Amino acid sequence: MRHFGHLAPEVRQRLFHQEPCEFTADSPARLLSAALGATLYSPATRPRLAGDIVKQAGRGVVSMVLCLEDSIDDADVEYGEENLVRQFTELAEGPAAEPPLLFVRVRFPEQIPDLVRRLGPAVRLLSGFVLPKFTGERGLSFLEALQAAEAASGRRLFAMPVLESPELLYRESRVETLEGIFRAVDKYRDRVLALRLGVTDFCSSYGLRRAPDMTAYDVQVVASVIADVVNMLGRADGTGFTVTGPVWEYFRMQERMFKPQLRQSPFLEVQAAELRATLIEHAMDGLLREISLDHANGLLGKTCIHPSHVLPVHALSVVSHEEFSDAADILRPERDGGGVLRSAYTNKMNEVKPHRAWAERTLLRAEVFGVAREDVGFVELLAAAIPDRPY
Repeated sequence: MRHFGHLAPEVRQRLFHQEPCEFTADSPARLLSAALGATLYSPATRPRLAGDIVKQAGRGVVSMVLCLEDSIDDADVEYGEENLVRQFTELAEGPAAEPPLLFVRVRFPEQIPDLVRRLGPAVRLLSGFVLPKFTGERGLSFLEALQAAEAASGRRLFAMPVLESPELLYRESRVETLEGIFRAVDKYRDRVLALRLGVTDFCSSYGLRRAPDMTAYDVQVVASVIADVVNMLGRADGTGFTVTGPVWEYFRMQERMFKPQLRQSPFLEVQAAELRATLIEHAMDGLLREISLDHANGLLGKTCIHPSHVLPVHALSVVSHEEFSDAADILRPERDGGGVLRSAYTNKMNEVKPHRAWAERTLLRAEVFGVAREDVGFVELLAAAIPDRPY
């Protein structure tokens, strides 16, 4: 699979200076953690789940979570488990096309080995499990269960803990909770693919819900948690993990209080005014702003609950030609001693030692999402990536 693999080769050649790389579920963990992109959630109870997975893969989705937790009723868990096994078997017996990276969000540790056993040969399509309401104490039992299931099945399985518990949100217990989480995930570092933020649960603790005009970073109690999670768990010194962005809940705007957050000029320059109007109508201007803030705050990838969110996340994850040029200059072997140099775009200073970690992360993102051509911006990427557009 590859990002933007659903586009025709000639379209990719027109858009990309360096095309996204190909990868599989067996690729190195470091590559997969960066390649998750927009992880699309789906209730495990959907009766045509196998077909949905194939359809979304054809539209550019590379990672999905099939949920047995909050997205389904408590009374439907048994049916959800049975449906998952049935749908995985159907996928495994179907055409040979590789599905997206597939994860199952469980409720209890005991579900992990049980589901792996029941999947039988179809377990080869499973990449791992999403672990809800993760804390140091609660999380260890999930990670131990995953390790046991992996040993029993012979299949490499990853964990994606969800950080969403009240103990993490509350100021008086936050640092202790983060320290406990770090100890747990550090012990199983080779199996923790990414840490996911459960912002909806954070808001729930205070009876809050952000409007489509607002990003998670405008809700200060949430923004403070994101900052502390990145501070303690997302460091670039080798101790950190990939932290993914929070879910965007909206997919159509009913009424707008504030002005749209998308400037007109980038769209007018490429005759994409209709695309801008569609994005605004579907509350995508808020999503695009939040994705940009995710990147600025050290997050990569995003939880998505609607297929329309996937391609905007991927389009804004593509590395610009300017970013690529700066990162490549900083990481040239002759720069190992440090120093300061002027950007090839002559608009900024690149300081080799302080910017090295940024450059390394940028080149990893460039590997999986590609590098845009010098004259291609996010509007062209959006216009090409979103299906059924005349651009």
